[in-house]
Amino acid sequence: MNDTEVIGEDYADAVLFKESWERRSFDRCDFSEADMRGLVTKGCTFTNCTFRSTDLGDSKHTATAFRSCTFDRAVLSGASFTSCSLLGSSFTACVLRPISLHETDLTLASLVRVNLRKVDLRGLRFREANLNEADLRDTDLRGADLQAARLLGTNLAGADLRGARIDANGWVQAKIAGATVDLTMAVAFAAAHGLTVEELGGDS
Repeated sequence: MNDTEVIGEDYADAVLFKESWERRSFDRCDFSEADMRGLVTKGCTFTNCTFRSTDLGDSKHTATAFRSCTFDRAVLSGASFTSCSLLGSSFTACVLRPISLHETDLTLASLVRVNLRKVDLRGLRFREANLNEADLRDTDLRGADLQAARLLGTNLAGADLRGARIDANGWVQAKIAGATVDLTMAVAFAAAHGLTVEELGGDS
C-alpha cells in the first residue's frame, strides 16, 4: 500500500496478510472481514475506522493510534500493542486472548463484557473506560490507572491490584473478592464502604 493518508476507503474483505505499514493514516475506513493477520504497523493512525469480523490475529503494533475505532467480533488473539493508543475505541464480542498490551492508553475505551482473564495489564491507562461486567480475573493490574472507570459487575477476583488507582465508585461496584491490594488500597476500600479505619494503640 503506497498511500500515506487514506480517507473513507473500503477495505472490506481485503487480504492484507502480513503487510507492514509505517506512518500511515486511515480516517473513516472500513476493514470489515479483512484478513489482517500478522499485520505490522509502526507510527500509524486509525481514526473512526471499522473492524467488524476483522482478523487481526498475531498482528503487531508499535506507537500506533486507534482513535474512536469500532472492533465488533474482531479477532485479536496473539496481537501485541506497544506504546499504542486505543483512545475511545469500542470492543464488542471480540476474541482478545491471548493479547499483549504494554504502555498502551485505553482511556475512554468501551470494554463491556470483554474477557481479559490472566492478561498482563500492568501500568495501563483505563481512565474513564467502560469495563462493566468485564472478566478481569487473575489479571496483573499493578500500577494501572482505573480512575473514573466504570466497573459495575467487573470481576477482579484474584487480580493483583497493588499500586493501581481506583476511585471510591470502583471499589463499590467491582467484584474484588480474592484480589491482592496494598494497605493504602485496603483503607480506601474500607472508606468506600463507609468504614472508619483507626490505628491501634489509641486511648485505652
